[in-house]
Amino acid sequence: MEDYRIKISVLWLFVALAVVSAGMLAIIEPGGIANLTAGQLEGEQLSPAWLLFLAVFVLVPLVMAFLSLTLKASVNRWAHVIVGTIFAILRLPKLVQAIQGLYAAATLMKLAGIVALALIVWYAWTS
Repeated sequence: MEDYRIKISVLWLFVALAVVSAGMLAIIEPGGIANLTAGQLEGEQLSPAWLLFLAVFVLVPLVMAFLSLTLKASVNRWAHVIVGTIFAILRLPKLVQAIQGLYAAATLMKLAGIVALALIVWYAWTS
């Protein structure tokens, strides 16, 4: 098995953990529990559709971690470049929101996730 596939797999697991951790930190930030009881998380109104989106946002990196070890090299490369880029673009507004909220912990986790996504795209592109 090629070394880059293991690196990409671990980075996808890192992204999943960063997403979950950022969500947990959003709950325990000042006012987070009050917002959650009011039906909001990180400024978004909680709905069944939003919860499904959050579930997909955690599940996709886990699936990508598995696929990085099983896909053929050519498919592997494009799948990680495309999905990694889409995920990074989707995470950028939340990073800006965290920076504006001045919550260092959530900002750090979101930034770490985006850096991991950038590394995924880079490893996939250069492999």
